[in-house]
Amino acid sequence: MWLSIDYLIYMIPAFILMALTSWYVKSAYSRWMRVPARSRVTGYQAAQRLIARAGLYGLQIEGVRGNLTDHYDPRSKTLALSRGVAEGTSVAALAVAAHELGHAMQDQEEYLPLRFRSALVPMVNLGSNLGWILIMIGLFLAYSGMEFGINVAWLGVVAFAGGAVFALATLPVELDASRRARQLLADTGLIQGEDEQRGVNTVLNAAALTYVAALVTAILQLLYYVGLVGGVGRRRD
Repeated sequence: MWLSIDYLIYMIPAFILMALTSWYVKSAYSRWMRVPARSRVTGYQAAQRLIARAGLYGLQIEGVRGNLTDHYDPRSKTLALSRGVAEGTSVAALAVAAHELGHAMQDQEEYLPLRFRSALVPMVNLGSNLGWILIMIGLFLAYSGMEFGINVAWLGVVAFAGGAVFALATLPVELDASRRARQLLADTGLIQGEDEQRGVNTVLNAAALTYVAALVTAILQLLYYVGLVGGVGRRRD
């Protein structure tokens, strides 16, 4: 039932989009990681300068393993930078460091979309695990002749929809962090010239595409479950 032709019709486009997006992000990141910024400042040094400029006192910087694993943790007020970003002087390293600083600025300002997204996390964590279980149980009950089974399945769809809502809520947060990053880098002179600005835009736009792809994937998966439960409900009627 879960690996039916209908499921593949919905999800194959999403899988292709995710694969293409992943390739594009890695390609853009790899290319601009090889282009040193004229300022010759490392990602770590850039983060320190931007922290001081934004008045983010108390914000800590720490290393994190991996590649493209950079993130901001609002709970510990910590900026985690991968080694390639922290030690690199490339255009990509500065773009990534500034983007994560953008999230720290959002946290300091209590940026409403960020607060809304954070509030969704418990619901999404519960819904992503509970949703498909309720759908499966509900459909089983419906096929067994129990009328309330379809209602249980619809409850699962609603729970599962939290993932799509979260993906939608993430977009403005990420786009705003990138906007802040561009402004910070330009205002501080860490990025100079149109070529470096183009590199920053390429890296940040590529990263934004991953969130667009995640949203499309979540919507297509939700539509599949809506069609599945709706189809069973119509046959029951």
